[in-house]
Amino acid sequence: MKRMRNVKIVATLGPTSSDEATIEALFEAGADVFRLNMSHGTQDDIAARHAIIRRIEEKTGRPIAILADLQGPKLRCGVFEGDAAQDLEEGAAFRFDLDKTPGDATRVCLPHPEIFEALEVGAHLLVNDGKLKLRVTKCGKDFADCVALNAGTISNRKGVNVPDVVLPLAALSAKDRSDLEFACELGVDWLALSFVQRAADVEEARGLAKGRAAILSKIEKPAAVKAFDEILAASDGIMVARGDLGVELPVQNVPPIQKRLVRKCRSAAKPVIVATQMLESMIESPVPTRAEVSDVATAIYEGADAVMLSAESAAGQYPIEAVRTMDAVAREVESDQTYREVIDASRRVNRASVADAIVVAAREIAETTNIKAICCFTQSGTTAALVARERPCVPVIGLTPVLRVARRMCLTWGTTCVLTEKVERFKGAVISAARAAREGGFAEATDQIVVTAGVPFNVQGTTNILRVAPCDERLIYSADPE
Repeated sequence: MKRMRNVKIVATLGPTSSDEATIEALFEAGADVFRLNMSHGTQDDIAARHAIIRRIEEKTGRPIAILADLQGPKLRCGVFEGDAAQDLEEGAAFRFDLDKTPGDATRVCLPHPEIFEALEVGAHLLVNDGKLKLRVTKCGKDFADCVALNAGTISNRKGVNVPDVVLPLAALSAKDRSDLEFACELGVDWLALSFVQRAADVEEARGLAKGRAAILSKIEKPAAVKAFDEILAASDGIMVARGDLGVELPVQNVPPIQKRLVRKCRSAAKPVIVATQMLESMIESPVPTRAEVSDVATAIYEGADAVMLSAESAAGQYPIEAVRTMDAVAREVESDQTYREVIDASRRVNRASVADAIVVAAREIAETTNIKAICCFTQSGTTAALVARERPCVPVIGLTPVLRVARRMCLTWGTTCVLTEKVERFKGAVISAARAAREGGFAEATDQIVVTAGVPFNVQGTTNILRVAPCDERLIYSADPE
């Protein structure tokens, strides 16, 4: 199945998209990666969805990536007397403490001593996705006296965000550790790590994953934005989780942060997903708003590797229509001349290694001659990621003998993943590349392709050769009979 676009689509599975017919329809509509949200459903539910995806993969003969999204620690207040919601007026005094007695209009338990350890006078606490904002006026090891900065409501077990301080909390809760091991044993391709505040959080998850899944860090806290360069270096990919960022930061800060993070990820040749509320109205409507379409288009113009559907595909009434809409927007944007101008203008020249030089040359050759595709043999997926960083004007075909690598590459911009047999000589690689380009509908026998590879073969990090080759195998043999 040849996608007619470069940006990838991530679709979250959930109550309205758990049966095999729907999941297959989502794949056919354009989903490249399926997200399994570990915050919802049991491990049995997750395993059932995973099995369905793998059956569809086998049926279609095309690698499909599976992303398991870990819940992360959830900070919530306690309960109130009689389960009664409390309305606070602007300027009202309110206390959070460790007393488990049901709360009232003046106080409630906040059963997270780590928060009180980190709080300082002047810090803010946000309740219920920021609908109620409070400022700390006095605090100690077991309490925080606050003043409400706006009128709002607080009720049982509402979420609490602490945007101004780095909390002494691990990104992985006990549940996350259990889910991580379960997901790795199941065979997911990517692990999305929530509540990342520092690079050490990523390294902890990587140590537990032991190479069984790639680590994707969700940027959803101000601390993560500040430490982004270190987090990016420690991660295999990034998700710009705009929902939580928009709670913990002024909403006007989110668009420039999104643009900056996408560019940094592209420069580092690591995939980046733009996520949250992209087609939110399609939870209940068969068509999106014009603003939502523009939001998706903006992420594509910026050069994001992937755009993501959350509740739209997991719990909405129109999951398949949401994927089709995202696919249609992507194809329209990428056919726009302005898109190519923006992408080319934002390219940074990277020639720090032989591999960098090879992929730059591949892109330049494709731009100046009649090349139909860039075919890269890769043992780890790195070469395909480097080619994709260049955002070439022709399709990228990533060929690998390693199934888990083929699946992970499904998240990489513009890359069609092909599982191939091991090759020992470059001529065999060229023949395999030409065959993949023809069979995938990217080229005819009369066309030419660019092939990149590393010698010796089947060794990571050895990309050192480039060839412009015909797609006709007879010409390949005649040019190199050995």
